[in-house]
Amino acid sequence: MAYKAKNLDRMNKVDIYQPASEIKRRKAGFPLSSSVLSGLFSFLDSLVLAFAGIGTYAYILGNPIYMREIYLFAVAFICLSYFFIGRFAGIYSFASILSPLISFSRLAVTCATTFMLLLAVCFSLKISDSFSRVWMYSFAFSSFSFVLAYRTIGYMTISALTNRGICTRNVVIFGSGEQANRLIDQFKQRKLHFHKVIGVFDDRQTRASAKMLNHPVLGNLEKLKQFVRKNHVDDIIVALPWNADERQVGIVKQLQELPSRVHLVSDLVGFRFPNKPSPTHFGGIPMIEVIDSPLSGWNVILKWLEDRILSGFLLLIFLPVLLCVALAIRLESKGPLFFKQKRYGYNNQIFEIYKFRSMYEGNGNAPPSVTVQASRGDPRITRVGKFIRRTSLDELPQLLNVFLGNMSLVGPRPHAVDHNEEYSELIDGYFARHRVKPGITGWAQVNGFRGETDTLDKMEARVEHDT
Repeated sequence: MAYKAKNLDRMNKVDIYQPASEIKRRKAGFPLSSSVLSGLFSFLDSLVLAFAGIGTYAYILGNPIYMREIYLFAVAFICLSYFFIGRFAGIYSFASILSPLISFSRLAVTCATTFMLLLAVCFSLKISDSFSRVWMYSFAFSSFSFVLAYRTIGYMTISALTNRGICTRNVVIFGSGEQANRLIDQFKQRKLHFHKVIGVFDDRQTRASAKMLNHPVLGNLEKLKQFVRKNHVDDIIVALPWNADERQVGIVKQLQELPSRVHLVSDLVGFRFPNKPSPTHFGGIPMIEVIDSPLSGWNVILKWLEDRILSGFLLLIFLPVLLCVALAIRLESKGPLFFKQKRYGYNNQIFEIYKFRSMYEGNGNAPPSVTVQASRGDPRITRVGKFIRRTSLDELPQLLNVFLGNMSLVGPRPHAVDHNEEYSELIDGYFARHRVKPGITGWAQVNGFRGETDTLDKMEARVEHDT
């Protein structure tokens, strides 16, 4: 009780920093990422080059359906060589992609080098006479023209989406001193505003600069954590004085529970963490990344596709089993087929989990104020319930949770709401397991930490494996 009273008192004190107008909930759009943008333009470059090669062949030599193998080899060689030479030349960097006209020379050199390499290979293999010179020159010219044109169109499209706030990255800053001011100034000086500062937080209001009036301090570190859990935040930037390394260590340890990237605008504290340079979507701002997002870039898309496709497929495969279990439950006892319970999911968001009912109705299946975990020999469990719990068939309806996007096939098992609140006070870093979506099975379950957690040691072991 003392612990809760202390927290409540601290939250009340923080409310004085809250602005009068209510902050609108920030949802996820399609935030620009340097890795995603680089991969996308790599693919589009290859597609455009292939189109240029086949298109010029159709215009100059004839039907591309009957294209000779040696010409197909040349087109494939150009696509592959352009990719590797382009990587070396830096044409897939964030800055180059978003400034095609400024990087005109790089694109021209990459294209010229690629075709000169093709000519050198053809000359070495003594097959240069097999190619039409008109086609070769036309292919080279059209390739450069098409790449430059589509990259310009791509830049204009990204600019339009950014101006509408669709491709922007939501950024939260912790710190309200000179470092934060310089950071915001650099964001404002950019031609395209990819970074939208949606909140500034600081434990010490007295440090707030006069220039921060456009971004009022919304509260302390606890308020920041609450804000991130209620809004979509891509990046958290800690902007504190460079000699505040000890304090930054403590702040980062608390921020590691959140599903956002954490960066430090500092050069001293970087030696305290195993780090890597921050993504290039921050440009030349001096920054290091100390906490990466568990899923970012293309991994987000791949994970989304994996969960949706596999869960849909598994629902069809197990449909006969689902019907048989449902029939057995209905024949043995009265009550609903499914047991529904509120649980914490990704970023501490509450969702409703589905399971087959394994207990008698009115004996623990209605969500009580205090969740009592089932134990061995529990009289509340039905005969069918014992079988489906032992074989894990009661978990099958969670495939629907995965298909709906509340859960993932693999991830930390979600706990009941009251258990979450209890263990979060007893175990440091407990909420770090909510940085990803909960799963039907996870690393803790694979290693034997499943079922009833009747001791704190068991829950600590589960949390350690989940995070």
